[in-house]
Amino acid sequence: MTFQTEVTEIIQRAPTVRSIRFRQPDCFQYLPGQFVNVILGEDPDRISKPLSLSSSPTEDFLEVTKRLTGHPFSNFLDALKVGDKIQFNGPFGRLTFQEGQVKIGMLSGGIGITPLLSLIKYAADKGLDKDIVLLYSNRSEEDVAFRAELKDLQSRNPKFRIIETITRPGIGWKGMTGRVNDIMVRTIVPDYIERTFYSSGPGAMVVAMAALLKSLKVPEDKIMLEIFPGYD
Repeated sequence: MTFQTEVTEIIQRAPTVRSIRFRQPDCFQYLPGQFVNVILGEDPDRISKPLSLSSSPTEDFLEVTKRLTGHPFSNFLDALKVGDKIQFNGPFGRLTFQEGQVKIGMLSGGIGITPLLSLIKYAADKGLDKDIVLLYSNRSEEDVAFRAELKDLQSRNPKFRIIETITRPGIGWKGMTGRVNDIMVRTIVPDYIERTFYSSGPGAMVVAMAALLKSLKVPEDKIMLEIFPGYD
């Protein structure tokens, strides 16, 4: 089903990352971690792209978040203003909580955080018994989207931990450096074999995280993946 809605807020998350919030149609429902297909423009210039919802079903709005890359869809998104009409269809995707999961690991980089943020917010808002550890990699400190929101979620949920790692750290960075790797997982998540892992984002990153987890002997049925299609 295709829905029409209206942009209500635009939030700059990082220099090249923007969130678009829009009204949630009364008949639209979704699960945390799912995505929608966003449709912008009018024929013959209409363009669409699947985007994960960075909002949670516990919130009274829908939100998608994208890195602005200069490609056509990004330019359409960048030009949106409050009050503009957009269309979307969905929801799609199975990157959501499964019954019986308590211990969870999340491996993310850059904009791949969006569906995982939806899951983390939902767990906090619902008071779910979920022990979640997130390893979040970014190129620089300035590139980290949702830093304040993630810190707030960590303060609200004692069972949620976030560990940031930066691949091109500045002089003042005192935290972890480098891409997420097996040593990080073994050190930060020593009970990793007991956890269900989630990873999402561009194909190369997700494939690398899947290979990492398999090298650590994490069972395949405990690896939940979603590759962002047509990443641009």
